[in-house]
Amino acid sequence: MSIFLDCINGKDVNRPPVWLMRQAGRYMKEYKETRKRAGSFLNLCYNSELAAEVTIQPIEKFGFDAAILFADILLILDALGVKVDFVEGLGPRLEPIKKIDEINNLINPHDIHEKLNPVYNTVSILKKSLPSDVPLIGFAGAPWTLATYLINGKGEPGSVTAKKFLLSNPIEFERIINILTEATIEYLLMQIKAGADVIKIFDSWAGALNADMVLTYSLNPIKRIVSEIKKKYPKIPFIVFPRGVSTTYSYFSEINKFDVLAVDQFLDRHWISQKIQPKKLIQGNLDPIFLTLNKDILLKELENVVGSFKKYPFIFNLGHGITPDAKVENVKALVEYIKEINM
Repeated sequence: MSIFLDCINGKDVNRPPVWLMRQAGRYMKEYKETRKRAGSFLNLCYNSELAAEVTIQPIEKFGFDAAILFADILLILDALGVKVDFVEGLGPRLEPIKKIDEINNLINPHDIHEKLNPVYNTVSILKKSLPSDVPLIGFAGAPWTLATYLINGKGEPGSVTAKKFLLSNPIEFERIINILTEATIEYLLMQIKAGADVIKIFDSWAGALNADMVLTYSLNPIKRIVSEIKKKYPKIPFIVFPRGVSTTYSYFSEINKFDVLAVDQFLDRHWISQKIQPKKLIQGNLDPIFLTLNKDILLKELENVVGSFKKYPFIFNLGHGITPDAKVENVKALVEYIKEINM
């Protein structure tokens, strides 16, 4: 039995399930060693055996209640024919695509699977390797977030370049969003077919959009993805994470097909408990910075988070991904704290 799946499916659980975004990553020496063997970040993503290895490392070390597939949201763009590089110390760099002929030259979304086949192989390996009570989370980036990288050529605070393009070139932008939505549906269907138990959609740059744009360019494409996939896999749970969208989170909480709503650390927890939790199972929202501080500061904040959300079942996680400077002993303390809760 899985406490993570039980919680999502509305069964009684005696504590919150716990996992962390980016739990397989640079704060672990085991990850760094495997990453060195891979030679590059992209090589690690496309090496099924090594990607499975780093996915399992935090499960074995900390005992998380769920594993998340080790990959990257930009692999879809790579598979669509966009040149993607990961530069040490700078992050992803892409060749920006903005003109309609460049957009139309992208690979057909139905033809991305040959490039992404190693990712599906990683899922298959993990389903055979993970403990039976640890489900696997597959994932993808949301179309808006992918579009920001496609248009900006990199991550950009405020996604100003992509927002200006959206407003000035609505026909081209609509074409981009449609291609990315179709590709994401294809990608996630294959992850589920390979064995993913749960799917998470990350809209990491959703907070750059104003409220009206959030509904049009974040919520609607995600809703389409989830609806299309649930036609084939009606029981697959979805976690949706529109990071930074403030009170428009309430619109996401109204969508029945979104099984879990991941909340960031910028939302008032009282507001979450009053406006979101009565309608939707939540996941979140510890600020990752607390994992870099003294243990007593972390434990006090854990008490605050749990105290705020304990009226309803919830999944314990961060408000964003774990950072490279997180202390391993703090991650261990966090998991131990959550597992000792008796709600």
